[in-house]
Amino acid sequence: MGRRRHQLPGLRRRSRTAEVSPSVPAGKPVIAIDGPAGAGKSTLAASLASHLGLERLDTGSMYRAVAYAALRDGVDPGDASTVTELAHRVGIQVGPAVHVDGVDVTGELRGPAVTRVVSEVAANPGVRRELVRRQREWVAAHGGGVIEGRDIGTVVLPDADLKVYVTASEAERARRRAVEAEATAHGHDAVAVASDLARRDRLDSTRDSSPLAVAEGAVVVDSTNRSVEEIVEEVLKRL
Repeated sequence: MGRRRHQLPGLRRRSRTAEVSPSVPAGKPVIAIDGPAGAGKSTLAASLASHLGLERLDTGSMYRAVAYAALRDGVDPGDASTVTELAHRVGIQVGPAVHVDGVDVTGELRGPAVTRVVSEVAANPGVRRELVRRQREWVAAHGGGVIEGRDIGTVVLPDADLKVYVTASEAERARRRAVEAEATAHGHDAVAVASDLARRDRLDSTRDSSPLAVAEGAVVVDSTNRSVEEIVEEVLKRL
């Protein structure tokens, strides 16, 4: 699976020349992991980081943190300029727990309220510019690492040592999201989860600013019915 570098239906392959390419820090490897919701990015990123002794950054949590802050402050997620200003001033710390302005909001970021608006917030060009800046600073400060998201290999770190695009069938992604919702004590409905995934896929892959896409040179991995150990082994062979 991983050796095929085909373009997935509905996704545009982006050239690394499409954006300014920052230099990759020397030392530790820089691994960029992209893919749609529920594909298994976080599981793969965590396993790779643990195996290689690297730090890991979940950029999706950063966008969710901005979305959470907008809801917290009563800001319309569709008010681009106000949300951009909020993104510039909000304090975000992403690790095993996620803190927004010093408050642990880990349990709330995956809730339905944030999930409903995060794609709209993430489509905001001003928000993306600010968070991309922070993400590149994180990589520079850590000298490398495993970074997961939607535009890591295409925009944030197009010169990463290894770029991986993780996907899975729609049914499998919906199942994983439903399990996740149940595990975090958020109510869920299988049909609603599948519908929301389709909505997010459409928004993320068609937005004007940094759409979800397969990066040039990325290894494409389908995680459907595969163990994380099998996928990690495949990916490590590419380093």
